[in-house]
Amino acid sequence: MTAIAFKEACYSFAQAAAPYLPIRDEAHYEEALALIESLLEEAQDSADDPLNAVVDLLAQAIESYENKDAELAAFDRSAMEQPADLAMLRLLIAQHQLGTADLPEIGSKSMVSRVLSGERSLNKKHIAALARRFGIDPGLFF
Repeated sequence: MTAIAFKEACYSFAQAAAPYLPIRDEAHYEEALALIESLLEEAQDSADDPLNAVVDLLAQAIESYENKDAELAAFDRSAMEQPADLAMLRLLIAQHQLGTADLPEIGSKSMVSRVLSGERSLNKKHIAALARRFGIDPGLFF
């Protein structure tokens, strides 16, 4: 590829990426999240895959937007202050719109409440059951 062709490709990329780099509003933020999810599914686990460079650019733009958005920044701070297992459990509850009675993998409603309040912790059996139910890696709880 010649320098001129490369420069033209860069301009084309810059035009196509303009709505996402930087992200300016909620609509473009949502589009960027969907786009990065799609690219992550297509990209190879190799430094040579050019999609990984685009994923990195989008990830930086998403992080920058989230850091500027007060609500998202507060959510991030709150998540970072919690133990990983509790943060993951709360995320699953929110994503799947569950209540304390909807988690038999942990036990009774009162046991789920104790876990959510930090009074009790999830054990390996709970984590394995939750990982199976939601189809996730148990390591996400650690």
